[in-house]
Amino acid sequence: MRGSAAVIGGGVGGLAVAGGLLRAGWTVTVFERADGLPDVGTGLGIWPSALRALDDLGVGPVARERGRAQPDGAMLRPDGSLIAALDVGRIRRRHGEGVLLLSRPALLGLLAEALPAGTVRFGSPVEDPAVLADGYDVVVGADGIRSATRAAMFGDRYPLRYSGMTAWRGTVSLEVPAGGETWGRGRKFGMTPQAPGVTNWYAAVAAPQGYRPSEGDLAALRRWFGDWHDPVPAVLGRIDPAGLLHHDVHFLPALPSYVRGRWVLVGDAAHAMTPDLGQGACQALIDAVALSQALAAAPDVPSALARYDGLRRGPTQRMAAMATRAGRLAQVRRFVGVRDTALRLALAFGPPG
Repeated sequence: MRGSAAVIGGGVGGLAVAGGLLRAGWTVTVFERADGLPDVGTGLGIWPSALRALDDLGVGPVARERGRAQPDGAMLRPDGSLIAALDVGRIRRRHGEGVLLLSRPALLGLLAEALPAGTVRFGSPVEDPAVLADGYDVVVGADGIRSATRAAMFGDRYPLRYSGMTAWRGTVSLEVPAGGETWGRGRKFGMTPQAPGVTNWYAAVAAPQGYRPSEGDLAALRRWFGDWHDPVPAVLGRIDPAGLLHHDVHFLPALPSYVRGRWVLVGDAAHAMTPDLGQGACQALIDAVALSQALAAAPDVPSALARYDGLRRGPTQRMAAMATRAGRLAQVRRFVGVRDTALRLALAFGPPG
């Protein structure tokens, strides 16, 4: 089947859907509110299943060329003692490929490069997706955690939920040999090598929704994490306040469907999850391929969207539930020994590759 699709949102899921549908012979227009692609952003871990999705989109080789293999890492306590090792080699042995580290701008860039000029209409926000309904065979909501498409489909019946954690993130000009996370009482600090000489970092603290430290973000981060093991203090010392991002962590409750009529949701618009498993971008890529293949193979739009919903809703909602449980572990302030045991067990299985 071929047809026309409007994709609302030019992030990872939206650009990937556009690429998949164009390869299947569809006509596609992407509506993106930003004026262009970002040139700065934090790092992403692309797991083997998402790398296979990039292969299906024809950009896997470019991604491997521009990314770097994630090295082994560790989950540590604030004094530097080991909770559990992060064995990337085990992932490679299980799936034939490890985890690829790629910055968000790099991933968006390679997905955009695969699209014909003019496919993405930058500076084109869609506040009311209904205005597109009559002009396209399918309207794809790839418009993120605060999706206007989802609101048009379900109203306010499924509001975002606060996870209990507020988070900061950014990059610093410092190279660390390996990534991982350090878990304290109700807070954690993570680092990931992003590029030569650049490290992606993030911090999360259990706090009331809307919490803002009175002394300022950077001063609070240094108070909470400044006496933790190396290289955490060195990372804190390199943070540029101008590039410091702070936001409460929310997630989306399970939706009854990702489809309504000819409207369909992908990525965070469908299953926004906490970042604790590092799977948001990966699941958006897999969504995009599943939707593109369903629309290419089915005889009509309703059966294609039903197939997509059947393929992706269950797995993504299970992944989101796993991420929520992992996030709750990070909020523990008492019985951290029990928490560390639970964390070791969780890492022994890990998310699907």
